[in-house]
Amino acid sequence: MNRFEGPGSNEAKVKYLDSDFQVIVPGTYVRCAVTGQKIPLDELKYWSFARQEPYVDVKASVQREREMRNRG
Repeated sequence: MNRFEGPGSNEAKVKYLDSDFQVIVPGTYVRCAVTGQKIPLDELKYWSFARQEPYVDVKASVQREREMRNRG
């Protein structure tokens, strides 16, 4: 078990801004909108301001972009 798992770990609620994010409800992680993986807040690098979604990596971000284009 790492420091982000266990009884003290909670999912944070986050507002995603253009180049930063603001924690609304404290927690240790958010879930990737594509994969469902836990992303520790101190490792969060990819998100969509427009969709208010976090992504575990650039691959997940690009995948979501493609999904959204194909819907339109």
